[in-house]
Amino acid sequence: MWGGRFAEGPDAIMQAINASIGFDRRLYAQDIAGSRAHAAMLAAQGILTDSDAQSIREGLLTVLSEIEAGQFPFRVELEDIHLNVESRLTEIIGEAGKRLHTGRSRNDQVAVDFRLWVRDQCDAAISGLTALMRAFVAQAEAGADWVMPGFTHLQTAQPVTWGHHMMAYVEMLARDRSRFADARARMNECPLGAAALAGTSFPIDRHRTAAELGFDRPTANSLDSVADRDFALEFLSAAAICAMHLSRFAEELVIWSSAQFRFVRLSDRWTTGSSIMPQKKNPDAAELLRAKLGRILGANVALFTVMKGLPLTYSKDMQEDKEQVFDAADSLMLALAAMTGMVGDMTANREVLAAAAGAGFSTATDLADWLVRALGLPFREAHHVTGALVALAEAKGCDLDELSLSEMTSVHPGITQEVYSVLGVENSVRSRMSYGGTAPDRVREQVARWKTLLG
Repeated sequence: MWGGRFAEGPDAIMQAINASIGFDRRLYAQDIAGSRAHAAMLAAQGILTDSDAQSIREGLLTVLSEIEAGQFPFRVELEDIHLNVESRLTEIIGEAGKRLHTGRSRNDQVAVDFRLWVRDQCDAAISGLTALMRAFVAQAEAGADWVMPGFTHLQTAQPVTWGHHMMAYVEMLARDRSRFADARARMNECPLGAAALAGTSFPIDRHRTAAELGFDRPTANSLDSVADRDFALEFLSAAAICAMHLSRFAEELVIWSSAQFRFVRLSDRWTTGSSIMPQKKNPDAAELLRAKLGRILGANVALFTVMKGLPLTYSKDMQEDKEQVFDAADSLMLALAAMTGMVGDMTANREVLAAAAGAGFSTATDLADWLVRALGLPFREAHHVTGALVALAEAKGCDLDELSLSEMTSVHPGITQEVYSVLGVENSVRSRMSYGGTAPDRVREQVARWKTLLG
């Protein structure tokens, strides 16, 4: 490739560290699409003959079919997917293949290939998130009025509904989906034609290639075009936040499916057994999902580290961008698919949830609110009275609604029989009618809204 400048070939170790074909072959479809668009533009501009451009486009389809059939002769000495494709193209169509690289460089070529690939991954992530959101909405719709404990500090706080808890994850995943969509919109500019770093003297039409490849516009600065990897960093950042959300629910599944909680049953499809303990049903899929964040976050940190000190424009360091992104994208898509399966298959133990909802004095806040509404107490005083009643119930080994009226009036004489109407968990969740609250009617409103939005 550069034999005119160099008298010797590279050392074997240099060749090994320099070559990227072992991983960037994944960009073959994007590389061929970019080359076909480039050839068509060169012909339209009179830089290539129509005959050469036609031969190039047909030859590239032959290369594509060879790769997809597993018959392509990838060669390490050709370093990367770009030179492998171009070399094979020249073998197939002859001299015309050598004209394809007119008006471009491997710098803008890899930039457009990688951007196209990451753009596709954003689309895939959005699709995977949509499927997972539908699974959560289905769970929420089925259990819109099932009571369960809501937690803070993993301690029982207030009763909520199963549907409300499920819909919390729909909101999280919706933000993830919007992040991928935002990143996709921002990256949808075409760097092809920036050449090595300064543009080209050939009369190319960058708007044409951008449109043919589905970009909104060409990038506006040739230096930035080949130096930029923000699109990959944004994808990894969105992927890391998404994986964090998946990890949080995976942790809840691990806890909820334990013998101590029994909130949910996971299907055999997403659990494993033990080689020595026959009673075990391990939530291995959830545990593995919980760990995926480490890989994806690690990829994010790795690419930030690669890019943090690079002067403009391209440096070979940037070859280290792809493996991290490939692995993170694979991990994310696997995690989304597995979580969608688990959420779709899991069964909530409604009776266990209901029993747990009333434990731990979960209606104490409802009692304090009643003291404010019914007796006109300042909330801080109502908080103090409620705390004293909780202490009394704890000492007696009973729940708040099991205290007698005389026991309650011993703490505050204004308490009446009406107080018992707010102490049941069903009454508690029904009363939380504020927008975004856990009341079943509010949950059903959000379910209906998201079913419409998700289609």
